[in-house]
Amino acid sequence: MKAQPKASHFIDGDYVEDVAGTPFESVYPATGEVIARLHAATPAIVEKAIASAKRAQKEWAAMSPTARGRVLKRAAEIMRERNRELSELETLDTGKPIQETIVADPTSGADAFEFFGGIAAAGLNGDYIPLGQDFAFTKRVPLGVCVGIGAWNYPQQIACWKGAPALVCGNAMVFKPSENTPLGALKIAEILIEAGLPKGLYNVIQGDRSTGPLLVNHPDVAKVSLTGSVPTGKKVAGAAASDLKHVTMELGGKSPLIVFDDADLESAIGGAMLGNFYSTGQVCSNGTRVFVQKGIKQKFLARLKERTEKILIGDPMDEATQLGPMVSKAQRDKVLDYIEKGKAEGATLLTGGGIPNAVSGEGYYIQPTVFADVTDSMTIAREEIFGPVMCVLDFDNEQEVIERGNATEFGLSGGVFTTDITRAHRVVDQLEAGTLWINTYNLAPVEIPFGGSKQSGFGRENSLAALEHYSELKTVYVSMGKVDAPY
Repeated sequence: MKAQPKASHFIDGDYVEDVAGTPFESVYPATGEVIARLHAATPAIVEKAIASAKRAQKEWAAMSPTARGRVLKRAAEIMRERNRELSELETLDTGKPIQETIVADPTSGADAFEFFGGIAAAGLNGDYIPLGQDFAFTKRVPLGVCVGIGAWNYPQQIACWKGAPALVCGNAMVFKPSENTPLGALKIAEILIEAGLPKGLYNVIQGDRSTGPLLVNHPDVAKVSLTGSVPTGKKVAGAAASDLKHVTMELGGKSPLIVFDDADLESAIGGAMLGNFYSTGQVCSNGTRVFVQKGIKQKFLARLKERTEKILIGDPMDEATQLGPMVSKAQRDKVLDYIEKGKAEGATLLTGGGIPNAVSGEGYYIQPTVFADVTDSMTIAREEIFGPVMCVLDFDNEQEVIERGNATEFGLSGGVFTTDITRAHRVVDQLEAGTLWINTYNLAPVEIPFGGSKQSGFGRENSLAALEHYSELKTVYVSMGKVDAPY
């Protein structure tokens, strides 16, 4: 099983290689098989990508928003036509089951291109401000060259979520995918060129932690958008701030999912499972602290255990498979370490906790795991695990659970399950998070803003709000009379 691209990087409309770059391998997580060999970007590659973007951006910015949007909408059409091919590549890249990638990965990327392509003409308008006989107006102008740094859990989606608003605002983008999942973004770049995007406007370069600073610190870069961990976000935001670059930080979380005793039990359990096991738990917004009101605790746990143990683990290319491997051996080892800490600190292991016997080979599989009787001070309740590990905590009353839910440095997401809609709104109004759900979890359509608060980052992806983060306002005052100076 191979997925070798023509070259490691995509710059100025074509594949580019520089074998002087550090070699690295792309591994299929289900088998441990090497599916591609690539090279990290050298400083020369970085310079080539940014110079190409800078050159192309001026002409692109001069085009009408409608013309820019037309290219993005065509890219969306191509992505939908090739959804199966792109989904299989995403599965090879990440190890996620094909039943998931075929509905959630390239499709959400296509949604981003279609949405931003469609609102280009209306979303980039300014205001007219009457000032007596004088007036002023505002206009949205592009920032210039934007850098996108992606994570490995949703590589194609992130490449589009960052690329679509950047491009429609008139910017160019240089995108660096995670070295764990380097393949999908190259195909996105290909499709954009096929859709009519001028060369140089969307470049993809490979690399690791040493590559990011070359991009972030480059004097021709105007904005950096990162999806990643809080420690990485602090480093990138700090470096960008030293040159007053624009930044969007979509970082980690340890989000509360609150289940009141009047909730629909099956829906609440389904929401908790989706918020912990989808993408093998590798989702930043996951509701990994599941607070269950004591009156339904035993019923909740019993049914949760039953449903979790029926999850089908297996070959990600089999459409019946519901849970695939972790993205890498290192990530699986990290999650297994957290599971050991949970057991050592006194949490009750309800189910899972190890490597499934049914899966053979060298894949990075792990059982979906549930801990009960978790307390707020336990390591597994405080730190982001980023794997299929659910922590179930007890609570007595509404005010208590709000205070405990907010007792974290993170503020990405949260959720509430209850049939009392007044209480649902009351609770989400008090939860300190950027994205919240009532009686569902982890839905993120492109029409709504997505992003965090506190240590989970700042700025927003998707929706009209994203346009504000890839453009800036220019204000023009127009005088209709003579200038009267006192000197």
